[in-house]
Amino acid sequence: MGLYLAIFANDADEEIDGVEVGGYDDFHAFRTTVHEHLEPGAWGSHYPNLMNHEDARGTWTPDQASALKRELVEIRKEFRGLPAREVADGWQREVAASRGLRPASLAESFFDIDGEPLLDRLIDLAGLADHKQQEIWFQ
Repeated sequence: MGLYLAIFANDADEEIDGVEVGGYDDFHAFRTTVHEHLEPGAWGSHYPNLMNHEDARGTWTPDQASALKRELVEIRKEFRGLPAREVADGWQREVAASRGLRPASLAESFFDIDGEPLLDRLIDLAGLADHKQQEIWFQ
């Protein structure tokens, strides 16, 4: 099952923007990597908006999106200084091969289904949600 994070206009029929993350397991792998590398304490001790949100449903409110953006910017900065991990099998390996992606850092090791850097896409989405004062929906 795929995870799509999206922002909708007030009438909820018009999509403003969205990020197709991959599967829920891909999002879990991303968050697990954040925990393993950047959270020395309990899960969500340093990045509560990203880590403690249930990933199967619900939304990030505009206020949560603002805090989420700050967390993601910090994660991206830290991940840029860490070595890349091997590209996962399946769709990620196919996308990496077709786009010629060769991650040089942990930040580049995570990308959306279009091959765009996942952290960049999530930061942009969170910033847009804050700017538009709209929720980010888990689809």
